[in-house]
Amino acid sequence: MPHRSRLSILLLDLPPEHHAASSAFWAGATGRRDSPDPADEKWASLGSFADGWHVEIQRTGQGTPPRWHVDIETDDIPAEVARLESIGAKRHRDMGSFWQMTDPAGLVFCVVGIQTGEEFDRYAVTWP
Repeated sequence: MPHRSRLSILLLDLPPEHHAASSAFWAGATGRRDSPDPADEKWASLGSFADGWHVEIQRTGQGTPPRWHVDIETDDIPAEVARLESIGAKRHRDMGSFWQMTDPAGLVFCVVGIQTGEEFDRYAVTWP
């Protein structure tokens, strides 16, 4: 059964000691306001950029290093995880509703359900 996926979100993972300064920096660098998620204090968004590419800010736990990671959104998480494993990815951590994985170099990324709605429909790739 075919499924669809797309590289859709760049996340800035920022521990508390870096969160305010880095959020302000990236808002200024992009010319966007960081819009906090009213339902979750750990999240803010810089919005949608070219081709529906989103940049999100995530407050991580104390002592975690600042980093970037990307999300691949899909309409079938198990199928996408299997597809990515077949080309070299490794499962890192089952997060319950999504998978944290690593690419062949060890870079972390996540496979998540659809996050961007109409942008997913417009830009997703269909896989056999």
